Amino acid sequence: MKTFKPIYPLAMTLLLFCLGSSFSFAQTSRFSSAKYVDSKGDTLNYRILTPDYDTLRTYPLVIFLHGSGERGNDNEAQLKWGVMNFATDRALTMHPAIIVAPQCPDNEDWSNFSEDSITHQLHLLSEPSMPMRLVIQLIHQLIRTLPVDTNRIYITGLSMGGYGTYDAIERYPGLFAAAVPVCGAGDTTKVASFAHIPIWIFHGAEDAAVNPSYALEMLEALKKAGAHPGFTFYPEVGHFSWLAAYSDPLMMEWLFRQHK
Repeated sequence: MKTFKPIYPLAMTLLLFCLGSSFSFAQTSRFSSAKYVDSKGDTLNYRILTPDYDTLRTYPLVIFLHGSGERGNDNEAQLKWGVMNFATDRALTMHPAIIVAPQCPDNEDWSNFSEDSITHQLHLLSEPSMPMRLVIQLIHQLIRTLPVDTNRIYITGLSMGGYGTYDAIERYPGLFAAAVPVCGAGDTTKVASFAHIPIWIFHGAEDAAVNPSYALEMLEALKKAGAHPGFTFYPEVGHFSWLAAYSDPLMMEWLFRQHK
C-alpha cells in the first residue's frame, strides 16, 4: 500500500502563501494599467477593470481613492487595500462595474482642506488639488469613451481617500450617485450641497490617525440637513476600518442599488 507523507507546518505555510499570492496576482492582473494626461501635461496614473465586452449594456463606474501610504508613480501600490474586493469573481458576477483606481503622486493629496488650529474644523478650499482635478477630468473622459451609466457613478476611499471622497462630493455633488468614505473627514458646513447623495460612513472607534469625532460630527450634520446616512462605527478598531468596510456584503449590495 502506498503511504503519503504529511505536509509539515512550514510546507503548508509556504503552500498557502503561494496560493494566496497567485490569487492576489490573478486579481491584480485584471486591472489594466493606464495614465491620463491633461492639456497642462499633468499626469494621473490609474488602474482600470472593465467587467465585460457586452456592448449592449452600460455599467456603473466605481472610483476608488487609496490612502496616503500608496502614493507614488508605480501604478501598483493603490491596489493594496480595499479595491480588490470589487474585483473578485463573485463581485463581478453580482455587480459588474467599471472599477477605476487612480494613484495620487508623491507629496500630493486627493483633498484640499484647511484646518482650524483651535476647533480642528475642516474648510473646503476654493480650488481642488491637482490629483482631484485630474480624477474628475478622467471621469468625464471615461463617460465619453466607455459604456458608463452616468446615473450610477460611485466614489469611495480610505483614510486620505476618505478625505478625498468628501472633497469630491462637496465640489461635484451632481456627479455622484453614492459615496462611501472610510476613516475620512470633510467640511461639515457643506452638507447642504450633498445631503441628497446616499452616503455610508465607516470609521473605527479607536482610530488614532483620523479622529473618530470627524465621522460623528459629519453624521450629525447630515442628519440635521435632512439626510439619512448609513453609519458604521466599529468598536475596538483603530485606523484599519477599511478591512471590515470593504468586506461587508451589505455595503456592496447597498452601493450598487443606488441611482441618481
